[in-house]
Amino acid sequence: MLIDSHAHLDMKEFYSDRDQVIERALSGNVRHIITVGIDILSSLNAMRLTKTYPCVFASIGIHPHNADNAHKNDLEKISLIAKQEKIVAIGETGLDFYRNRSPREKQIKLFKQQIDIAISLCLPVVIHDREAHTETLKILSSFKRNRLTGMIHCFSGDYNLARIFIDMGYYISIPGTVTFKNASQIQDVARRVPLNKILIETDAPFLAPTPYRGKRNEPSYIIHTAQKVANLRGISFEEVSHHTSKNACQLFNLSLLE
Repeated sequence: MLIDSHAHLDMKEFYSDRDQVIERALSGNVRHIITVGIDILSSLNAMRLTKTYPCVFASIGIHPHNADNAHKNDLEKISLIAKQEKIVAIGETGLDFYRNRSPREKQIKLFKQQIDIAISLCLPVVIHDREAHTETLKILSSFKRNRLTGMIHCFSGDYNLARIFIDMGYYISIPGTVTFKNASQIQDVARRVPLNKILIETDAPFLAPTPYRGKRNEPSYIIHTAQKVANLRGISFEEVSHHTSKNACQLFNLSLLE
């Protein structure tokens, strides 16, 4: 059993063959897919997908790229959507100081507001952290007393940073980039992160693993990420599948929804 902890099945890249994409995932023993919203429309579409496909669950939120266009009523909508069945997390939220498509102060404010929603609903957060490690840690530390948990999506730091997030109660999610030839940093992280704190994801349609690099990614390709992690750690594919799936079930409370 495999679980894709982060994909974007609502995106246009899947308009023409979404049914087939999900069928390929199921045929490849991908039991659950967490599809992730990045704005209000995307979050609504993610919710709708959970009603169409039994294997799909959703995380809903507003991506930091979209912070500049977010309004107060958008947060109210996120709170309402999050109460629907099969909504298992808040996000994708966080900070992106690499692209800087929204002002940093607006990203920070929106990140904190979505954390407040997650806490109020007892949901984990799906965190985007790109070249914003210091500020992300600072914000999450300020919520430490609230028993907040979540995943650091497409982890991009080194092992020392991963260890800090883990000690704060977060899971480290390994994307398909771990299969790239020169991806030494994420490979080191995948090799050393405790098995009870590691997740795997596709971020489909982005970041397709080798041998599909440069093409559209899809949930069935999660097998390549799992196999690479197994190779790096010197353990079996089955062991990686077991632990990453167990971790995803624990984080997203999937055992109650199967």
